[in-house]
Amino acid sequence: MERTIFTKFLFRNPSILIFLGVLSVVCIAVTILGEGFGIGIISTSFIKTLGKTLCLCMIAIAMDLVWGFCGILSLGHFAFFGLGGYMIGMWLMFARTKMIVMQASVNAALPLTPAEISDAVGIQIFGVVGGSDIPVIWSFADMFWAQIALVVLVPGLVAFVFGWLAFRSRVNGVYLSILTQAMTLALSLYLFQNDSGLRGNNGLSGLQNIPGLDDVPQSLLSISFFLASAFALAVVYIIATAVTKSKLGNIIEGIRDNEARVRFLGYNVESYKLFIFVMTAIIAAVAGALYYPQAGIINPAELAPIASIYLAVWVAIGGRGRVYGAVIGAAFVSLLSSYFTGGQAPDIPLGFGIIRWTEWWLVLLGFSFVLVTLYAPKGIGGLVDRLPRLGGR
Repeated sequence: MERTIFTKFLFRNPSILIFLGVLSVVCIAVTILGEGFGIGIISTSFIKTLGKTLCLCMIAIAMDLVWGFCGILSLGHFAFFGLGGYMIGMWLMFARTKMIVMQASVNAALPLTPAEISDAVGIQIFGVVGGSDIPVIWSFADMFWAQIALVVLVPGLVAFVFGWLAFRSRVNGVYLSILTQAMTLALSLYLFQNDSGLRGNNGLSGLQNIPGLDDVPQSLLSISFFLASAFALAVVYIIATAVTKSKLGNIIEGIRDNEARVRFLGYNVESYKLFIFVMTAIIAAVAGALYYPQAGIINPAELAPIASIYLAVWVAIGGRGRVYGAVIGAAFVSLLSSYFTGGQAPDIPLGFGIIRWTEWWLVLLGFSFVLVTLYAPKGIGGLVDRLPRLGGR
């Protein structure tokens, strides 16, 4: 019965089938052409770029749900993205450091006691900031499944508390955007401190080295993370489409268009806003947990408010209010950013100066955002709207 319901849902929304088909083709092509399992045409570094792009597509979908469909312009969702990265990064760094300590003590006359192991791990991780004690927030860092749970629980709890306080006070519009930006800035500034327990400006590094998989080459790890990111993106896309096509989707769109009327009809607007805010925060956190092992490092700069502003630009360029638009925008801008900021784009001599795209990329991005806002408010996704109706958004 459940399979029948799911099948009917897919056929009512063929855009999901199209998306899954395109994603499957990309996964097969990258696997065949990659260095891990394939013929080695695509480099490991580029596969990591593609994997990170898929993670950015996930957080773009989250942003589209909360802004494009619900009308909440959150400038703080990259904070949840970063928190998810920190939660998984704590386990990666702790477990890897513990393995190094244990391997170094193999030839010791006496085995290390648990206290000695803890002290050695603390010195290795926190010596860079002049510490040696393991902070309380690292209490579960040695337990993989506990940290996986914290990937969801910590950002979800932060989003719930913030959202409950903000929405019950009926803070809306630009004021809510400023509050989300202030939350992100406060969290970023706190993490920059050495006594935050997360190594301050140094952040967490070496995250690409997965504990217990030292003998597995990065080429295999990168394609594995790429496929895992693709699977997560597929699940998030289906969930987002299911939400937008349900009664819940109609209500949150009503809140976006006319909140007072929805409230007059008897709906608890604050509860719906809080649900969407928390759900999208969790999606962003899961995306971050998959992103940073591929990036290899996370530091407080990743949580800067400007990152959430970039996220809004991606969604706007792709076409907000369309799930596929968020994916298109994030993938398009992310890959272009890698091209222009990675030194691959040729400089343009103008006689009186030189345009170096590593310096001018943000100018180009801002100019593109202005053009899209003025002349193509539906974004790149608006071009898809001109195709025969496929169902789904």
